[in-house]
Amino acid sequence: MPSNKIHFSLFMFTVDMRPDDRDYTKVLIGHLKALTEIGYDGFDLPIPARPGADHAREIESYKGLKQAFDEAGLQNVRFTTNVGTTRDYDPTSTDTAMRDKALAYLKSRVDITATLGGETVMAGPIIFPYGMYPTEADVPLWSDALQDWLAPRYLLARPVIQELAHYAETKGVKLAIEPVDHWETAAPNMVSDVLQFLEGVDSPQAGLTVDCAHVMLGSSGPEAYERDIQATIAQKRLHYVHISSLDRGSLADTWIPWRKFLKPIIPNYDGPYLVEVFNAIPVFQNSLRLTRRKFWIPGEDQAEPGLPSAYDVARDGLKKLRRQLDRLSTE
Repeated sequence: MPSNKIHFSLFMFTVDMRPDDRDYTKVLIGHLKALTEIGYDGFDLPIPARPGADHAREIESYKGLKQAFDEAGLQNVRFTTNVGTTRDYDPTSTDTAMRDKALAYLKSRVDITATLGGETVMAGPIIFPYGMYPTEADVPLWSDALQDWLAPRYLLARPVIQELAHYAETKGVKLAIEPVDHWETAAPNMVSDVLQFLEGVDSPQAGLTVDCAHVMLGSSGPEAYERDIQATIAQKRLHYVHISSLDRGSLADTWIPWRKFLKPIIPNYDGPYLVEVFNAIPVFQNSLRLTRRKFWIPGEDQAEPGLPSAYDVARDGLKKLRRQLDRLSTE
């Protein structure tokens, strides 16, 4: 049977841990304890960008958050982080000062990840700013024009990620760059895009997150996917695997092609799997165009009889993933 740890994403509840808000820390501890009792081994914590923030101060605030978790009896729980670059911290910028700023920001996120500990994986879209679609003279760039625009900016970002990878290695943190489908961001969209980018980054500390929702929405097909996964594993760059439905909701009944997605991964991957659900909290409603009802959150929302709670969805997702991993590992 697979021994991989299974994590749960706190995108079910929030995009901001608010580490200086002790009242909210108590709310988070309640969720973490409940989900640990359900059977999760760890959690993926969103670490947002705060333009103009003092990174040293931010790191200290997350040290305080980790101390609060430990004092609550969660010292053995594993944590990974979700990090993205933004227009304020852009490694692909043509401005050297902006790239330096982006590197400092990303290093601070490595430090936060190391502080929280556990699996020490920092995942997310850390090359191009998430959700950015470039324009020229207010005209959106697509297809060939987009690819021509992206190419020199990938080259500008490569030294940033190279230096970040070496820094992350000193902190024991793996970088898991996430290709995100074209419905959410311009690039990179596919596993092959990230692999091509990483040809110029010598440290395997910089690797990939593979998310089944993004693979299904943005990849070339199952043959290309299997080939790219094999290459990723051969390069020791597969650092995180995300399991998410196409509607980013419940896994209880989903279109995920379990065998095609997991079979190339299972034999040679010992890292964590993440059950990732984007609840219909306000921050996601517009960006992901969510039309489904919110999964009501115990302790925060009024119970909705007959409708699944966030904990119900988490429990269903864990059962579904474990069942698929057990089944496919014995085939």
